[in-house]
Amino acid sequence: MSVAFTREEDLEATAADLPDRPVSSHANLVTPEGLAMIEAELASARAAYAAAQAKGDIEADRTAMARATRDLRYWSARRGNAQLVETAPDGAVRFGGSVTIEREDGRVQTWRITGEDEADPAKGSVSHVSPLARALMGKRVGDVAVVAGQEVEITAVD
Repeated sequence: MSVAFTREEDLEATAADLPDRPVSSHANLVTPEGLAMIEAELASARAAYAAAQAKGDIEADRTAMARATRDLRYWSARRGNAQLVETAPDGAVRFGGSVTIEREDGRVQTWRITGEDEADPAKGSVSHVSPLARALMGKRVGDVAVVAGQEVEITAVD
């Protein structure tokens, strides 16, 4: 067995072991921005797939094709079951809105409640299925909720 043949088998094994991206079992609620992000990711996945096919050297780089195929499946599924939710402010914490909380230690934090794919806690957005969002949904300014075992007060809702 040649070294080149062994290397090719290793690439195929790597590509074959690339797991699918898990698709959440929760409703795929999205904000208008989240839907635009999913559509952009789907377009990017289609472009990556086309580029991997056009490259013509699939035998040498099965991992790129496997990654593109996996991402295309994921984003196609997410776009296919996306449920656009547009809500108007009504004074209660809701999907797509922002909420400001004050913690017992005095920290003030503002969070936007979004879909799972667009959630980014480092940028101030959390998924509607997160424990934080679940604890706050439906509450209004002045209400208290328990988050991570500690009470928080809702100080603003947008």
